[in-house]
Amino acid sequence: MGKTFDPTDVLMRPLMATVATVAKDGSPRNAPMWFIWEEDAIWLLGSKTTSTVGRIQRDPRCAIEIVHFDVGAGVLLHLGLRGRASIEPMSPERFRRLLKKYLGDEANWNPWFIENVAAIDDPDGRLIRLEPDQVFTNNVSYFRTGPELAWPPKPAS
Repeated sequence: MGKTFDPTDVLMRPLMATVATVAKDGSPRNAPMWFIWEEDAIWLLGSKTTSTVGRIQRDPRCAIEIVHFDVGAGVLLHLGLRGRASIEPMSPERFRRLLKKYLGDEANWNPWFIENVAAIDDPDGRLIRLEPDQVFTNNVSYFRTGPELAWPPKPAS
C-alpha cells in the first residue's frame, strides 16, 4: 500500500520518537523522546533514574516509531526501527548536538530549561542507543492526492 522513502529525511527532522519497551511484567510501555541519528544509530536522552532506562537495562528489546505528518502538505511518512538498545554514558558533545536539533543555536537556549530539565553536566545523564536490526518505512503521503502525486514531489520533466 505505502511507498518506501529514504529514512534520513525523517531522522534529520526535529520530530518526536516514540520508544516502546517491555515492563517487568511483560506489558508494553512507550515514551516520546527527542533523538539524534549519528553513527548508524539513534540516540535518545535518558537518566539512570528514568523508567525507560531501567526497562532497557532489564530487557533491551525495543521499537522506535517516528512519524512526519503534515496534513496541509499531504505528507505522511512512518519510520520504524527495531532492535536491542543499550544504555551509554552521557556524551556532552552529542547531547549538545541533539539539543541544537530541537532548540537551535546554543546562544538561544532557555537557561532554566537547560539547568532544570536538560542539564548537560548531569552526572545521572545517560544516552539510549539503538543501532537498528530492522528499519522499515511507509510513505502514505498520497492520502490526499493519490499515488501518482505522492511525496516527495517528482521533478518537473
